[in-house]
Amino acid sequence: MAGPGLKRVVVLSFLVLLTACGEKPQVEKERPRVFVQEVKSADYAATVTLTGDVQARVQTELSFRVAGKIIQRTVDVGDRVTARQVLARLDPKDLQTSVDSAQAQVVAEQARVKQTAAAFVRQQKLLPKGYTSQSEYDSAQAALRSSQSALAAAQAQLANAREQLSYTALIADAPGVITARQAEVGQVVQATVPIFSLARDGERDAVFNVYESLLAEPPKDKSVVVSLLENPTIKTTGTVREVTPAVSAQTGTVQVKVSLNGLPEGMQLGSVVSATAKTPGKSAVELPWSALTKNLSDPAVWLVDDEGRAQLHTVTVGRYLIGNVVISAGLKGGEKVVIAGGQLLHPGVKVEIAENTYKDLGAGAQP
Repeated sequence: MAGPGLKRVVVLSFLVLLTACGEKPQVEKERPRVFVQEVKSADYAATVTLTGDVQARVQTELSFRVAGKIIQRTVDVGDRVTARQVLARLDPKDLQTSVDSAQAQVVAEQARVKQTAAAFVRQQKLLPKGYTSQSEYDSAQAALRSSQSALAAAQAQLANAREQLSYTALIADAPGVITARQAEVGQVVQATVPIFSLARDGERDAVFNVYESLLAEPPKDKSVVVSLLENPTIKTTGTVREVTPAVSAQTGTVQVKVSLNGLPEGMQLGSVVSATAKTPGKSAVELPWSALTKNLSDPAVWLVDDEGRAQLHTVTVGRYLIGNVVISAGLKGGEKVVIAGGQLLHPGVKVEIAENTYKDLGAGAQP
């Protein structure tokens, strides 16, 4: 018969066995498998296509120098004109009346001068003989001088009236092409109000409206290739000659004028043209669209730290491309960014990096 000590040992062994059987082995939870891409920053310069038009280097606004009613217009928009060509005329009636009045005044003053001159000649002959006094002689002389001054003033008035009458004809000051018309026959216009816009013959510019950010740094190469928008095979070269210092309040752009080295066949005044410009190169990171997620309302990416844990990191998107995004801030280089498999991640979770990571993946690929 077994002793008490043996029974105690058997009971303890049985309890240990029961305890061992009751313990379940802990199975590690399966980690999310993800694809990652190592961040490599590079200088990124975006290419922007600009659209503008061909304009004349010198654009003149033509206007009458006197007010009046337009009675004749001899040209229209698009017409080519020569220097000294009459473009329009005002009704000359009122100014012709002024000329006639001034002419009559000149005739009257000429008669007065003739009369006072004859009186003065008589005084000159009588004074040596003592038949007239010195005061009468002086009065005749003063009257002659006064009439001569009045005649000179009347003649100046007549010349001015004739000059004003000549201003009823609007004359082209140089050869060129009419690009705009602001008045019609029968309209009463004021002096200096533009009637026509004249693009003078000579050098031509391609004019573009450019966002200020593209001009943050002056381009090293000022030469530009300008091509016709409807037919890119028709092209020419030019040089940036002028950048307006003020930003347009309406468009938020500045105007850039490119001096063209001649116009090829098919490219003419008013043609719509295009040119390609590159933004200044900046350090940035290009990632596939699938890497981008959100941290509340801000764009973010999942990073895998050295311990293999996923962390949500806010970034700044500089530009959206087809299939990719350019990250302008938030990544320095060397980080591991999750580019696929990040849908079920949460901060701090351990992940398993797929074997074919660092390779190009199609957008939306899953591990």
